[in-house]
Amino acid sequence: MDEEDPEEFQKRLDTLAPLVVDGAPYAVSLGFKILEMTRNRAVMTTPYSEDLVGDPEAGTLHGGVVTALLDHCCGMAAFGGLGARHTPATLDLRIDYMRPAKPGCDITAEAQCLKSHGLVAFVRATAHDGDPDDPVAIAQAAFMISGASKAAHKRAYEAFKAAES
Repeated sequence: MDEEDPEEFQKRLDTLAPLVVDGAPYAVSLGFKILEMTRNRAVMTTPYSEDLVGDPEAGTLHGGVVTALLDHCCGMAAFGGLGARHTPATLDLRIDYMRPAKPGCDITAEAQCLKSHGLVAFVRATAHDGDPDDPVAIAQAAFMISGASKAAHKRAYEAFKAAES
């Protein structure tokens, strides 16, 4: 990746990253929010909601919510790691569930792009409900910029521009 001014890069991230989240209807309906976004790191959260509970007796969020959050957060870290010009698509996602999330707790995912080269990025992430040292799940993923991911990025950007006017 060509070196560029870090402030300009961060400005592009700050502008485009919310579009990537808000351009995905499932991310909006699950309440995903970006807490931090830098060149190789993303931190996102989703609020606890009784509508998303997987086990009504225990009150814990469904594992699919955790999976979706980890996938999206990893994708955001890959987005930054690959230069923040195109939204990457998930190539591979492995999640290890460590324990159920605590009832009533929001979930936070923290992802780090370990390496990016060409069109591919490799990411690791953790999801927790308040204590990063006691994860709900951990993930390892690979992402790639493809023709389809470029088209999805363009649609999200155009939708944002249309909503602005």
